[in-house]
Amino acid sequence: MSKSIFRKKSLDRILADVQSGFSDSEHTGGTHLKKELRTKDLTLMGIAAVVGAGIFSTIGEASFHGGPGVAILFVLTAITCGFSAMCYAEFASRIPVAGSAYTYAYASFGELIAWIIGWDLLMEYAIGNIAVAISWSGYFVNLLEGFNIHMPEYLTMDYFSAFKAHEKLAELTAGGKVAELTDQIKTGALAWASAPSIGGIKLIANIPALIIVVLITYLVYIGIRETKKVTNAMVLLKIGVVLAVIVLGFFYITPENWHPFMPNGFKGVMKGVSGVFFAYIGFDAISTTAEECKDPQRDLPKGMIYSLIICTILYVLIALVLTGMVSYKDLQVGDPLAFVFAKVGLNKISYVISVSAVIATASVLLIFQMGQPRIWMSMSRDGLLPKAFSRIHPVYQTPSFATIITGIVVAVPALFMNLTEVTDLTSIGTLFAFVLVCGGVLLLPKNEAGAGKFRIPYINAKWIVPVLFIAGIVFFWKPMLAVFRVENRHEQFPFALFIILSATLTVLAFVKNLSLIPVLGLLSCFYLMTELGYTNWLRFLVWLIIGLVIYFSYSYKNSRLGKELNQAAL
Repeated sequence: MSKSIFRKKSLDRILADVQSGFSDSEHTGGTHLKKELRTKDLTLMGIAAVVGAGIFSTIGEASFHGGPGVAILFVLTAITCGFSAMCYAEFASRIPVAGSAYTYAYASFGELIAWIIGWDLLMEYAIGNIAVAISWSGYFVNLLEGFNIHMPEYLTMDYFSAFKAHEKLAELTAGGKVAELTDQIKTGALAWASAPSIGGIKLIANIPALIIVVLITYLVYIGIRETKKVTNAMVLLKIGVVLAVIVLGFFYITPENWHPFMPNGFKGVMKGVSGVFFAYIGFDAISTTAEECKDPQRDLPKGMIYSLIICTILYVLIALVLTGMVSYKDLQVGDPLAFVFAKVGLNKISYVISVSAVIATASVLLIFQMGQPRIWMSMSRDGLLPKAFSRIHPVYQTPSFATIITGIVVAVPALFMNLTEVTDLTSIGTLFAFVLVCGGVLLLPKNEAGAGKFRIPYINAKWIVPVLFIAGIVFFWKPMLAVFRVENRHEQFPFALFIILSATLTVLAFVKNLSLIPVLGLLSCFYLMTELGYTNWLRFLVWLIIGLVIYFSYSYKNSRLGKELNQAAL
């Protein structure tokens, strides 16, 4: 049993399956995806996925907690993602097929871990897309207000948010605390009060979120060439706006606002890790387009690394401009860029930023909606999901059924739900994928056929990792001692796992002469996971348990690799 659930697909087998087009009787379509993408397109897609909610939304909350020092957090996160990006790049170069971390895990860890990572990526993309769709709706509604077009409140938010606002309004009014009413509570309560009802059920739904998901899904459905053209146009436009904001904002910087640089210390800077990392997760979606690249072994690594470098520079400059224009204490707002320019009296610039925010958020949704079906397609090819998910449209040459299901999975919850409380799940799921990709590189056979054009530079970790481990003990001995305290011991569980993992990798690095970059990527990503809190770890584990139930009840029995191995044994 243990051997069968960890059965691996060799690199040669993965490449051969794609070359054959999966044209056996078990799969419908039997055609390849259309090859349209080059380095420029992949770089722009990476920027499209990364420059979005981070710049136009979450950077405000991160700056409020970390002050100007949040620029350091962007650099640290970029370095962490950089280690992972190099690991992704080597995998993408050696296994240039769709499926991203799922396919890479199948080659390095085996089927069960591959299923877990595929299930994990479902959470990453779906929850991330729902959150982005809801965010886009907010920007779009504000944009319409600029044209004096008002949508009824009950058509712009979810049912639960309106209900909570209604109850909060009643509670504060009854307690004589009217002064504590926020605009958000007032808007939600108005939506509840003005919404029509059928049989006592209020008709409240986020219609703009539904519309944008339907439009984006249609665009992804009809072809990669159309998706590429729209993505490139949106990216060039939003980069232009971001550069203009940086240049113009530079003239309104007050250097005194940069002091103190880290008002709440390093701990305050790290408070924004979830929002900042959420901004970076998009680069891994590029690897899902491997089969649509003209030269994936050359272009995929370049596209990932170029996009990461460009986005990091933009994020750091924006962080410095924002915290230089106004005090970090004023930046706990949902639209920080528009806010700071309105604050200095440039209301027209604020309006332009609102327009670009709508475009930027739509481009993020576009890339994520493109990535999810390709992962499902890969899992279906291997028999771990029903055959329909690997169906390729005979005309558009896209994974048609998987794209439609992705649209439904995102559109319906975006219509009725508020998932702001679980967006951290997207970050923890992505970090988990990065951990496995970095670990997977360490397990890849070094001399197997299929080695690509990109290889991670080998730096022997034999002495470096032990030195770093000892330095970590010296500088962080207080947090390490906290693991052994009786009170709130469960809260320290993630950090305890990190200590165990660090010690294990230190020994392995010394004994096995491991490559340094994957080891640093694995450790840094796992450390960021510990910063996301015990509650998110519990939610994440519950999600994985559900996935394991599905694997053992369906996927294990229908695995193509499993069936072939069983036939060979017989």
